[in-house]
Amino acid sequence: MPATTEYQGSVLNLRGTQVHSMEGSSLEQELDSFQKLVADRFLELSSVENDDLLSLSWVRKLLDSFLCCQEGFRMILHNHKEQVLKHPLDRMVGDFFERSVKALDVCNAIRDGIEQIRQWEKLLEIVLCALDHNRSIGEGQFRRAKKALVDLAISMLDDKDSSSSVPHRNRSFGRNTASRDQHHNNHQRGSLGHFRSLSWSVSRNWSATRQLQAIGNNLCTPKANDLVASNGIALPVYTMNSILLFVMWALVAAIPCQDRGLHLHFSIPRQFSWAVPVISLHERIMEESKKRERKNSCGLMKEIHQIEKCARVMNELADSVQFPLSDEKGEEVRQRVKEVSHVCEALKDGLDPLERQVREVFHRIVRGRTEGLDSIGRE
Repeated sequence: MPATTEYQGSVLNLRGTQVHSMEGSSLEQELDSFQKLVADRFLELSSVENDDLLSLSWVRKLLDSFLCCQEGFRMILHNHKEQVLKHPLDRMVGDFFERSVKALDVCNAIRDGIEQIRQWEKLLEIVLCALDHNRSIGEGQFRRAKKALVDLAISMLDDKDSSSSVPHRNRSFGRNTASRDQHHNNHQRGSLGHFRSLSWSVSRNWSATRQLQAIGNNLCTPKANDLVASNGIALPVYTMNSILLFVMWALVAAIPCQDRGLHLHFSIPRQFSWAVPVISLHERIMEESKKRERKNSCGLMKEIHQIEKCARVMNELADSVQFPLSDEKGEEVRQRVKEVSHVCEALKDGLDPLERQVREVFHRIVRGRTEGLDSIGRE
């Protein structure tokens, strides 16, 4: 990788070339606008307080930002098809599409993780139902709640095993997985057909760690001569490669999936306007993963931590109660149940929209690759 000063010089030289050879052209402005779009989006994401980093709402904003950047990148390729056909840009764009295909499996694995969280939510709802404060609470209700809490602890412990996999791991965003997806899937079927062999399901020996490594393999900043030869379009290709890698890594960090591993090396030159917030977010997420209470977690999402905390507190409470309940202990039970209720509400409100966004990322990647390969005459 070239030194920072050398790379900055290359960019400046490129700008001089563009000003001289492309008078009246909007390409330079278009490329600058894309860099600003990416920078603004990730600056906003990086401004989040630590308490809300990796929350359901933040992950949804991350995916929204990715979709926005991906659309901006798609428009650049669409507007400059002739340039994309030429060397070296045809190779670079082709490499990006191959990386993006690898991200489809990550999307499928993340959806499985979301389904796993839904199962945990259902177990918490059993606890809520058993310890409903509107009726008297006796030993039978506590036994029912305790059984759900034990099942929850076992389920979350199993998911921490890197070799574990969600049962029936054969879904894909290309299948008719639910009636509410039927219309959308029918519309997508034509463009998804040739992806079956590439990302139709996540096998039991699939590894999130290996998949992320494959996405990031040989990812480096474009050389000076490639920048000049591509009229600067090599830069948004590199930018989008980096954003794709970071977003997939952040999803794996947040949500349970097979063989999660976060020790992926990011090497982004800091002179890019979007680099500092991306690097900052990467460092903050790594710091979160190293906290004592998060080291063995099956996912760093804020709500998963709340599930673990509620389950632990409720277990301790269930072990300590004596019957009949004293007024003081009854009030403590009501307070803890209220905390569980808040977690369930957050999951109920956030998981469905998150799954829809992951699905949209999957389909947008497919459409983008299909359009891109059509434009450069490849299959």
